[in-house]
Amino acid sequence: MPSATTREVAVLGATGSIGASALDVIARHPARLRASVLAAGRNVEALLALCHTHRPRHAVIAEASAFPALRAGLQDAGLDTQAHCGEAALDALVAGDACDTVIAAIVGAAGLASTLAAARAGKRLLLANKESLVLAGELLTAAARSGGARIVPIDSEHNAIFQCLATARADAGNPDGARARAGLRRIFLTASGGPFRGRSREQLREVTPAQAVAHPKWSMGPKISVDSATLMNKGLEVIEAHHLFGLPGADIGVLVHPQSLVHSLVEFVDGSTLAQLGLPDMRTALAVGLGWPERIESGVAGLDLLAHGRLEFEPPDLEAFPCLRLAFAALAAGGTAPALLNAANEVAVSAFLQGRIGFLSIPALVEDTLAALPAAAADSLDTLLAADAHARRHAEAWIAAGHAGPRMSAQP
Repeated sequence: MPSATTREVAVLGATGSIGASALDVIARHPARLRASVLAAGRNVEALLALCHTHRPRHAVIAEASAFPALRAGLQDAGLDTQAHCGEAALDALVAGDACDTVIAAIVGAAGLASTLAAARAGKRLLLANKESLVLAGELLTAAARSGGARIVPIDSEHNAIFQCLATARADAGNPDGARARAGLRRIFLTASGGPFRGRSREQLREVTPAQAVAHPKWSMGPKISVDSATLMNKGLEVIEAHHLFGLPGADIGVLVHPQSLVHSLVEFVDGSTLAQLGLPDMRTALAVGLGWPERIESGVAGLDLLAHGRLEFEPPDLEAFPCLRLAFAALAAGGTAPALLNAANEVAVSAFLQGRIGFLSIPALVEDTLAALPAAAADSLDTLLAADAHARRHAEAWIAAGHAGPRMSAQP
């Protein structure tokens, strides 16, 4: 069992950018934090390197064909880390006594099952997997309530709201679906604007994958970087905020803030607005989640406002970046609409990164999917997964039918 003094942490998506940031914070506090479970998709060599550095009790690889290499690599290195494979093994580890804290950073719908397992088991859940809330927000928050899980969002924007609400002595981080935070009027998520801020829709027509993943402020994986470039990332965050903080879409605003220093703002009925500021580094949000309610060292320097100069804000351009508008529409439609949005977007982004469709075809494909597949009641996980699968089939058929126009080059 985890000790009373050391927080045992499962890092899901350990070989990704958020996993790297999480392990950096954990390594700074060996007396109070331990990486007890490391999980990755298929990158065995990277997972083995992390196991050699952090010595977890358990290592999990999702890809079955990679399991023999993981097991052999651990044995050859003389590590006592136990090797595991597959979704069922990961779910059992996060629900059992191998950890008391779970960092859910597996990208895409693949991270849903383990996130739900951690919530049902009452773990502290540091949530960096957007799709868990977008695809199944009602189910996840219900699982957290029934299991007694503490959700601490790790997206910088939601983490900022978490901190502002906690400062206002509200019960942040335990979503209850109700607007119980007295005096809260609305929240504002900030967006950097991505690499194409200020460009017109026509100027975005020839954007390449290499340009789209070159984010000006944040170091992220390719999928999240493209979502930031289309503003879908912000749209998904709007849906997340609805579930995390119990606010309707009408009370969730988005401000483009290119400096990425103000991470979100919370407005109260008395006219007060609280904001959380900091350098654009995920380690701050991870340190909040790992140490809360205490503050612990993250490795991130303090913010020198004089050095950074002006802070600018502007409205998002929904004509050039319609993905944000589509996300608000999916939230308003409710039911399975966010699941359809998310699935179609995943297919579209993957196709764009492969050079199969152009940048402007991403919102076009998502919009077509939402129009073609009406939302249904999201009454079970099976219903949501069926909607997800239906949207993926529709999106692939749309691409195959040539609606996206000529293929783009995947090279810069």
